[in-house]
Amino acid sequence: MAFMKKYLLPILGILLASYYYSANEEFRPEMLKGKKVIVTGASKGIGEEMAYHLAKMGAHVVVTARSKETLKKVVSHCLELGAASAHYVAGTMEDMTFAEQFVAKAGKLMGGLDMLILNHITNTSLNLFSDDIQLVRKNMEVNFLSYVVLSVAALPMLKQSNGSIVIVSSMAGKMANPLIAPYAGSKFALDGFFSSIRTEYAMTKVNVSITLCILGLINTDTAMKAVSGILDTTASPKEECALEIIKGGALRQEEVYYGSPVWTLLLLRNPGRKILEFFSIRNYNMDKFINN
Repeated sequence: MAFMKKYLLPILGILLASYYYSANEEFRPEMLKGKKVIVTGASKGIGEEMAYHLAKMGAHVVVTARSKETLKKVVSHCLELGAASAHYVAGTMEDMTFAEQFVAKAGKLMGGLDMLILNHITNTSLNLFSDDIQLVRKNMEVNFLSYVVLSVAALPMLKQSNGSIVIVSSMAGKMANPLIAPYAGSKFALDGFFSSIRTEYAMTKVNVSITLCILGLINTDTAMKAVSGILDTTASPKEECALEIIKGGALRQEEVYYGSPVWTLLLLRNPGRKILEFFSIRNYNMDKFINN
């Protein structure tokens, strides 16, 4: 009985909360009205659609990608849709100095930051992996390391606003898939790093949420071109996907699953991992870190 009270009941509570509460809390577009939001990889695809959704909700938006001319058009359309303000900063996330400076510039443009949506990736093609170490390095730098750099640069502002970090990841970061080993490695890294950081924030009372978005195949032009003739599965709409990502961030959910069959999502939610994490955390003495 004592074991049940000490361990099993808290675990059951955690599982019920994660499955019931996150699924039933109501999202309202006004949650984003006046919020200051960064969206990376916003010149096309899911990132572009997220910028438009945020604009319709009345948010302040700063978008970034490599294409200056395309970003100009995105910003112009955001203003037409009702964004409180809209700006762009063009650059490449291969440059970590740019990534760090971009966050500072975006913060100055908006006067702070409430939500950081990290969505960019390097160009990826489906192929067997042989010996291209430079491709692995580029995937890890753009798809993972730049996310760390951006989140570190944004954290002081997000602490002030009790804000949110939204990480756009993939089913490839939760289960093994052929032909995308370098990409999958970078996506698994996102889960490992940001899930650990989320745990640290909870244990040290940092009120910044981290939402990991696990996406299936989405009908962006880039994705459709990459899988053509190789992958036989139905793609989900990018417009709806973009909205679900924003909802997850606004509701401060730990994970968002979108774009795969329901049975796949149920299997990937992995209650066993939650149980193991619960037991593991109880073994740590965090006092020395909290006090410092």
